[in-house]
Amino acid sequence: MKKMNVMRFVLLVTLASLLTIGCAKKPAPTPQPTKAPATEPLKQTDSGMQETDVEGAGSYTVSDLTRVHFDFDSYVLTSATRKTLAQNAEVMKAIPGLKVRIEGHCDERGSDEYNLALGERRAQAAMNYMTTLGVSSSRMSTISYGEEKPLDPGHAEMAWAKNRRAEFVAK
Repeated sequence: MKKMNVMRFVLLVTLASLLTIGCAKKPAPTPQPTKAPATEPLKQTDSGMQETDVEGAGSYTVSDLTRVHFDFDSYVLTSATRKTLAQNAEVMKAIPGLKVRIEGHCDERGSDEYNLALGERRAQAAMNYMTTLGVSSSRMSTISYGEEKPLDPGHAEMAWAKNRRAEFVAK
């Protein structure tokens, strides 16, 4: 009888352990964009960027903000990328009320998790450089879309090069 109780106990512990191990784990949450209230009325332009009505903006408009591209598996800013970011910084300085979201993107190669992290590093690198050029970080936010929003849906190097980018979207 005592041996039977021990066997039941061992069986119950084993069964409970197997059930606990077999439970599904929750998937990692996807990053959400930082939300900030819009300060100016926005309208969509042909270029896909948003145009804003700001007095004293001079000769710059939001459509002057230009995307930047990155090398494969990299978030390093090339000299061409730095030049484009400097132009974007000038646009933001000329339009004091402008706030932007910098969206990091990747090509389809690599895991979803890796590409989300790389996209975030690309957006952060662009934001950090623009901060060194005098744009307040409070006027910029970042988000990564990884490989989820390709500019070119192709599956070759030419398409992948277009998809490795950071976009500037007015908020």
